[in-house]
Amino acid sequence: MSDMARLLEPLIPSLRRYARAMLRDSSAADDLVQDGLERAITRWHQRRADGDARSWLFAIVHNLAINRLRQSARRGPHLPLDSAEESGPTQPPRQEEGLRQRDLMRALETLPEEQRSVVLLVSVEDLSYAEVAHVLGVPVGTVMSRLSRGRERLRLAVDGGVASGPAGEARLRRIK
Repeated sequence: MSDMARLLEPLIPSLRRYARAMLRDSSAADDLVQDGLERAITRWHQRRADGDARSWLFAIVHNLAINRLRQSARRGPHLPLDSAEESGPTQPPRQEEGLRQRDLMRALETLPEEQRSVVLLVSVEDLSYAEVAHVLGVPVGTVMSRLSRGRERLRLAVDGGVASGPAGEARLRRIK
């Protein structure tokens, strides 16, 4: 036991310096060194007798530091309870975004096929007007017209301007 203490004790200041440089937090560095020393003491029998105790102990502390840094990267920064704000770490609500997306998808389904296909090819698939005209076999002017009408119908539908017309077909009206 005295051999172990004789080898480990002079290394403690160097280990603390290294741990502080790695973790940039003196309290966490002291905990790290303590954990490293505990691991070295409990596994002293695993150390090679002809090996360098200094490099072995630095390897233990280094590996523990890397594990803690990875763990803190996964968990995010530690906020002490006393320093946390009243509202705590929050994120903006995402429900409204999901509702808008649902409304847009429903409105897209109400478009006539020729407008829906043009809107999807231009807006989602990022095809040029000429490419869409080639795909659909229509003139470029027709693509632009269908796209304009389709976008306007989507805007009105999402804004709440869709009304049902005669014979059950959707009719758009402008809301002022």
